[in-house]
Amino acid sequence: MCADPAAKCAATAGLAADWQSGALVCVPGGDDPTPIVEPGRPARPELIPPQQLPQRKVGSREGHAALLHAIAHIEFNAINLALDCVHRFRSMPPGFHADWVRVAAEEAYHFGLVEARLAALGHGYGDFPAHDGLWGMACRTAHDLLVRMALVPRVLEARGLDATPPIMEKLRTIGDRASVGVLEIILRDEIGHVAIGDHWFRLLCAARGLEPERTYLRLIEDFDAPRPHPPLHREARLAAGFSEAELQALARK
Repeated sequence: MCADPAAKCAATAGLAADWQSGALVCVPGGDDPTPIVEPGRPARPELIPPQQLPQRKVGSREGHAALLHAIAHIEFNAINLALDCVHRFRSMPPGFHADWVRVAAEEAYHFGLVEARLAALGHGYGDFPAHDGLWGMACRTAHDLLVRMALVPRVLEARGLDATPPIMEKLRTIGDRASVGVLEIILRDEIGHVAIGDHWFRLLCAARGLEPERTYLRLIEDFDAPRPHPPLHREARLAAGFSEAELQALARK
């Protein structure tokens, strides 16, 4: 619930360090199905519907900064998403919590990297409007970890795997090699984050006697989740646990 981005990142890094040192232990409990409608976040950026976000050309200084701001917003939300998994799904074994504490710390690191690139352009987090789609899906999936793993890591975060290479190409065309280097780090780590979601999704499907790939496609339909925008980043998705058959099904949709 910490609203200040710098304080949240520092606290998240401290949480990860305490976990790794053994200072923290898991106390099993019941899952909490109640969504946190307003997580800790600053008063800015202004949150508006996605279709109302202005379209800016990356070749302009404003458009360049707005693109990096959109990435920073995703990374900041991802900190809250990972911490929400740790907080909410208390019946899961310590390995689950270890995974999502690590993800939270890596997302905080990513946010800091992108925020520094924004600062180099004379801007900061909150300077541009953003949308609340990521957290909205967290609220819609608070009741069921299987649904959360399907629709947040395997849908929304996996879309980032597809989107990152074209963004990197845009940044190369305007000579922003420093930001390309940051996105290379983020892409590498995000493959691992999607893979963690894939691992727990498949384990939960097995525990419930569900076929994972049919269940995944059904949940996308049931929740009207955003479809991937082609082209799919096949290599990244395969590395994160998607099967070739799944990629073909997603490409057809």
